[in-house]
Amino acid sequence: MPQVYPFNAIQYRHGNGDLSDVVAPPYDVLDKPAKDRLVHRNPRNVVAVDLPHTPPKELGPPETYAAAGDTFRAWLAEEVLARREKPALFACRQSFTFNGKTHERCGMACTVGLVPFGPRKGGGVLPHEETFSGPKEDRFALMKATRCQLSPIFGLHGDDKGDATGLARMVMSRGNPAITATTDDAVKHEVWPIDDPAMIAAYQRALADEDVFIADGHHRYTTQLNYLKLLESQGPVPPNHPARRCMMVLVSMSDPGLVIAPTHRVLGGMSGYSMDRFTQAAKGLLTVKPAPGDARHLEVEMERQAKEAPGRNVLGLIDIPTGKCFTATFNDADPLARRYATKPQAWRTLDVALVQFAIVEEIAQPMLNDGQPVKWAFPHSVPEILEIAKGHETGAGGGKGFAQLAVVVRPTPLATVRAVSKAGELMPQKSTFFYPKLATGLFLNSLE
Repeated sequence: MPQVYPFNAIQYRHGNGDLSDVVAPPYDVLDKPAKDRLVHRNPRNVVAVDLPHTPPKELGPPETYAAAGDTFRAWLAEEVLARREKPALFACRQSFTFNGKTHERCGMACTVGLVPFGPRKGGGVLPHEETFSGPKEDRFALMKATRCQLSPIFGLHGDDKGDATGLARMVMSRGNPAITATTDDAVKHEVWPIDDPAMIAAYQRALADEDVFIADGHHRYTTQLNYLKLLESQGPVPPNHPARRCMMVLVSMSDPGLVIAPTHRVLGGMSGYSMDRFTQAAKGLLTVKPAPGDARHLEVEMERQAKEAPGRNVLGLIDIPTGKCFTATFNDADPLARRYATKPQAWRTLDVALVQFAIVEEIAQPMLNDGQPVKWAFPHSVPEILEIAKGHETGAGGGKGFAQLAVVVRPTPLATVRAVSKAGELMPQKSTFFYPKLATGLFLNSLE
């Protein structure tokens, strides 16, 4: 792994107390009503800077970024935010409920030497999915305006012996957290600062020679690489310059609280779509069957069919105009093998790869949309799909008159994420959703 460092975090309330009213989810899962609720609760909530305009994930007007930078510097001047004098690591714990079970996910906030994506001696930073241009343009404009990394990257590492996660959990067992916060998704966040040199050195040793797999934050990591290039184009950048270090929360792949949720697809904008036409066009590729019950029971039926047909991908389909549900099973166990023979099988048999390269590119675009691209939304749950079906805009996309066909997928297994990353391949965009998201506002990383 690139060198791991403690850092002089910028924090609310000098890094102490309950920060529930000033932290926020990451920008990319918010919409305008969600932002407004957070700002109404506290006008100095970090979202006022981190989400300069809505909708998120696309470049906004220049004045919105300038205003965000002005607000950020005003908060520093007023000591709403203050920079920690002594550099530290931060042990982090998130307690949450998922699918009826309680989990605790533990990690460590630190800065990591900024290096280009890819394998390297001593460990590299490995991406696992493709990115979009809009979010990178938006985050780059914001980083230039604030000269700060506002949200940590969520990174995974092997930690096969459990040394790193063991150290973090030991710190948590020794005393109360300095910071707590509960976000609107009912996730409890707790933070313990670590500024003891011996303990910092022990954590650095535990991560020696480890790869970092980006779980969430591909756009933001790329943004910081681009920001460093910008600085270098303006003159020499010293080796210890803060812009050469990227704030991350690192979580062990063996952590028992590591949960991956699905990222479904909602397709729209198809000029010739109907469920009958889709089913007819899919003959030979898919076996489409009506599913019992409504959308709330679809995932249960998918799991049942997957057990009956091991090795086959089973998708769920929701015809938005009628609300009727179906399952779709691929007739071939490896339908992308001929088109992508050089790709590893772990990549070819991803639900999300099959949706993009088989269903969308071989059926939806050529047969239902005159060869034109379809429109996408990326919800994380069936209830969110149903909100989009009603014409609502969510943090995942959507809007009035948008939705036509929802494709429900199963979660991408962690072993597949690791295998695809190790093979140097990238999954399609929005292949994973490591639940829950990290909070923004617990710590910020100045790049000045």
